[in-house]
Amino acid sequence: MEGSEYRVTGSASPLITRWGSCDPEAPLIVLFLGSECLGDGFGDSLQTDLAMFVRCLPDGAAYAAVRVPQAAPGHSPPGLAALRAWIDQRGTPEVPVVLIGVGGGAAAAGGMLLADPARFAAAALLYGVLPVDSDVPMTRGRLAGIPVFLTHGARDLVIPLELQRRTWDYLVRDSGSPLWAQRQPGGHKLTAETVAGLCGWIEARLGFLQRATPVAEMPTGQARWPTLPHGRLPERRGETPEVSVTTPQQQVSQNAPAELQEALFERVVQLDGVATAPSAVSVPGARAFFLGSGNARGPREAFIVPDLGEFAHLHPAYDGSLHLALPIALAHDALAKGWAVAHPLAGLRLTPGMVMIFGPRDATELEIVTAIVQASHSYAAGN
Repeated sequence: MEGSEYRVTGSASPLITRWGSCDPEAPLIVLFLGSECLGDGFGDSLQTDLAMFVRCLPDGAAYAAVRVPQAAPGHSPPGLAALRAWIDQRGTPEVPVVLIGVGGGAAAAGGMLLADPARFAAAALLYGVLPVDSDVPMTRGRLAGIPVFLTHGARDLVIPLELQRRTWDYLVRDSGSPLWAQRQPGGHKLTAETVAGLCGWIEARLGFLQRATPVAEMPTGQARWPTLPHGRLPERRGETPEVSVTTPQQQVSQNAPAELQEALFERVVQLDGVATAPSAVSVPGARAFFLGSGNARGPREAFIVPDLGEFAHLHPAYDGSLHLALPIALAHDALAKGWAVAHPLAGLRLTPGMVMIFGPRDATELEIVTAIVQASHSYAAGN
């Protein structure tokens, strides 16, 4: 490994160690390591944690490990502006940058991500929390399109439980991120299992970015919905429903009444060219909406299962939500307005516009959810 001193505060501590690819076009993965040791014994150390990453992280990327100055839990550590400047010097904005925050370093990675989500390809927070008591924006939909990998220890007594809860709730319900979240059975200790899972997740994200068709820059202002009055999606009333954090992704609260689920199904099957059958990828009982080859004129990104023409499916009655694919601008608008959460694998193994739309709770929401599905249908049909 190549080491170098890079000062982000008045201290003279060596804060950055670099290794991996020297190609300026290679993805850059930055590890923010908290000043505390992650572990239950005195033998654990930052060097042990770093060695675990070095053994597992995928080849072909450039790496930097940063020892983050200690900060109060829930607050951003000092020196992030200098670290951001260093990242920007390492490559052009087109070079993917993945942030990994471990322990106290999670606040640094999370703070940098929330300050400028569009700059980063993905982020991971391991056994740490967002800087929820700092002034970084934590608005609904802030992390739309940016995959996040979150791991907490079920018996972590080092980080205040309230900060863990606030971080978990924001990322799961309101951030808009395609989130992969898990609670490991242990405490405040980095495990080989967590690192191995993270490395597979990073490989999937970088592989997707390498294969993906470049997306046009997101337009500013309101997204326009051709299927809604005045072209605008209203805000959904109330709190975001609870959703599962594993796959299969499910809505677990505020579920749609059965009669509204059936009314929605009947409306969708009447759309031009739509056929229905059991979903090829969802849970048993999920009913899929397909377009045949003569009607499926949209891009591959418009489909959940492109080869079969499945562009949406309605989950069973105990759930009542839908998965569907939308154009990026509309998907992000649905996330920001509270009608959707992103699928955990969107932008990794699935189309980046894949979201879960919450089932309608009343007649007004039935009209809006129908219009969202119509927009997905229009996208798949190439209109």
